[in-house]
Amino acid sequence: MDLKEKIRIIDDFPSEGISFKDITTLLKDAEALNECINQMVDRFKDVKVDMIVGPESRGFIFATPLAYVLKTGFVPVRKPGKLPAETISYEYELEYGTDRLEMHKDAIHPGQKVLIVDDLLATGGTMSAAARLVEKLGGEVVGLGFLIELNDLNGREKLKGYKVESLIQY
Repeated sequence: MDLKEKIRIIDDFPSEGISFKDITTLLKDAEALNECINQMVDRFKDVKVDMIVGPESRGFIFATPLAYVLKTGFVPVRKPGKLPAETISYEYELEYGTDRLEMHKDAIHPGQKVLIVDDLLATGGTMSAAARLVEKLGGEVVGLGFLIELNDLNGREKLKGYKVESLIQY
């Protein structure tokens, strides 16, 4: 199945000149969603994974079923103030300003092998921040998985040194 055919393109959203990749059309198609998860599993089937991390919010959509299939736990990475227990945080640069992500301080144990999964690789900022959080807790990032990669934004460059896999490229 060609998953790219299941993505709806919306031009000039959310602003003029942007070509938005709408994944809701893939998500509502049971066969396509299953194929997506199966392809992600295939990309990491030979990698030992102890835990899967997913950045909010669309990372949750793909990370949780992967955790189920790979028989691991799932750890959410969230915006500040969304997690109830003690957290660690990582601030990172955006094109105009900064952003911050948080993870529970007890989410990852030293030496755990961690796969981080999100829907989209654009500039790499969010995924780089998530990887830094895992490493701050002593985890080893064994892979970064994405449904979509926007090649023109060079996010892969920011993630050098990591195993990066994307199912669909634009």
